[in-house]
Amino acid sequence: MKKLNYIILSLLVTLVIACTNKKKEVLATEKKLEEVSPKRFYPKLDSTRYNVAFLIMDGTFNTEFTAPFDIFQHTKFRKNIKSMNVFTVANTLEPITTFEGVRILPDFNYIEDVLPKIDILVVPSAEHHLDSDLKDTAMLNFVKKVNKDALFITSHCDGAFVLAKAGVLDSVTSTTFPSDIELYKKTFPHLKVADNALFVHDKKYITSAGGAKSFEAALYLCEHLYGKEVAQSLAGGLVIDWDVNKVPHLILP
Repeated sequence: MKKLNYIILSLLVTLVIACTNKKKEVLATEKKLEEVSPKRFYPKLDSTRYNVAFLIMDGTFNTEFTAPFDIFQHTKFRKNIKSMNVFTVANTLEPITTFEGVRILPDFNYIEDVLPKIDILVVPSAEHHLDSDLKDTAMLNFVKKVNKDALFITSHCDGAFVLAKAGVLDSVTSTTFPSDIELYKKTFPHLKVADNALFVHDKKYITSAGGAKSFEAALYLCEHLYGKEVAQSLAGGLVIDWDVNKVPHLILP
């Protein structure tokens, strides 16, 4: 009987050791797979908020991306408003590198993923928005598709070139980076262009000169949606002295 118990105990110990080793092997394999292909983490999107997508790519300029992102992301800390979900979209899920060298992991791949409904599209400026990006038919078609149902389409600096190439600015007045205004007019001679405005709001399109003025254009949209008090609160949180009347702009019906 003792011998039988010993045999049973030995078998149990062997099984436990085997299971433990197997578990270690599985964990080791999972770790290797994670290193090669990290787990996908989707942003949490509150269905009661506006969905704001930032179109990014290699060469995106930091300020035109981070300025409106900061403003819009902070709306979730304000009460009694329909705040914003902010997320990034790109033609890849691999890290993109901004012009200044910051690496950003996109939330969605607009070519392969099923995207959430986009209420507001933000197009920051990027290094090649004056040349090769304007030949990117997949990106231009994405902009056209979003334009059909979006409440607002916004651009900063040379992001206007992308919107213009996609044909969504044909019936409105727009602007872009000051030193690129003449090239903008030459490239798209059919467009109405505001020379001296730092941002223009025409219908659902808001185009801005970019740079630090990307903050002002984003604050203007928040004032348009939420009122002056909320916009000033958002500006105060970023130590910005906000008064839309102090910013050269053009608002058209």
